[in-house]
Amino acid sequence: MTHREDKRTPLPGDSAVIGAIEAGGTKFVCGIGSPDGEIHDTISFPTGKPEETLAQAIDYFAGRGVQAIGVGSFGPIDLRLGSGTYGFVTTTPKAGWANFDFLGTLRRSFDVPYGWDTDVNAAAYGEAIWGAARGLDSCVYYTIGTGVGVGVYAEGRLLHGLLHSEGGHLRLRRHPDDPFAGSCPYHGDCLEGMASGPALQARWGVPGHELAPDHPAWEIEAHYIAESVAAAVLLLSPRRIILGGGVMQQEHLLPLIRQRAAASLNGYVAASELAEGLGEYIVAPGLGTQSGLRGALALGIRALEREPAGLLPQSGL
Repeated sequence: MTHREDKRTPLPGDSAVIGAIEAGGTKFVCGIGSPDGEIHDTISFPTGKPEETLAQAIDYFAGRGVQAIGVGSFGPIDLRLGSGTYGFVTTTPKAGWANFDFLGTLRRSFDVPYGWDTDVNAAAYGEAIWGAARGLDSCVYYTIGTGVGVGVYAEGRLLHGLLHSEGGHLRLRRHPDDPFAGSCPYHGDCLEGMASGPALQARWGVPGHELAPDHPAWEIEAHYIAESVAAAVLLLSPRRIILGGGVMQQEHLLPLIRQRAAASLNGYVAASELAEGLGEYIVAPGLGTQSGLRGALALGIRALEREPAGLLPQSGL
């Protein structure tokens, strides 16, 4: 069933109409926004078969006069401009979505500029512009939920390379009291295999939200996330690390991660941001649950302004 949030306030008369899609492996969220960063209307629906799911998104945007669309998608996806499969979802295990031409499907309905990136890069971008990393030139965003993804924003750019970050599949030092083999079908005990929502349920037999705050699950969970966070500090040296996603809705988890990350770094990185318990360094999303959608909006705004991929326009976006 489609769930619509009725936020149909009038758009400013002199404002462009920007479409935004946060394409998650479980749920799609689409929105209409404006260049000031405001989302004026949203709709969400389950992620089903690709043709049916994109048809719902296309129906939502039809007749609204969108002038650009930004998409933050689950992956892996092809971000290489000039590639024959640019705009495709590629090797995902999600049934029906492998090698699917996501952007091409949208383009057949809307001949507008497109912003295209991973869902976690979009979230990092949104947080850099309007959220917890506003005013900073770098941040790393984690989403820890059904899967684990990592988005990297560095020196005013979203980080791309051979592909895009797959930090959710880093192999980590195991917790000494954890015999769980891991749930990732590719790597077993990578970060996603040990710390995602499905990993929590497979290890303990119930969803994470049903575990008491003092359950030993959370010390183990904090260990794996903190191991990855410490690695990100040492490898990328971001000015802020933001932890989002469904698993992070457990309020007692963030302080445990800060403690574990500080212990792992052991005072090696001499930066004032790391000196006081990491409370202002490892943080929750400033945009709450809208990081991904607001980031997709920012990708659409950037596409409309025809800025080079990965760069912030001079206007501050």
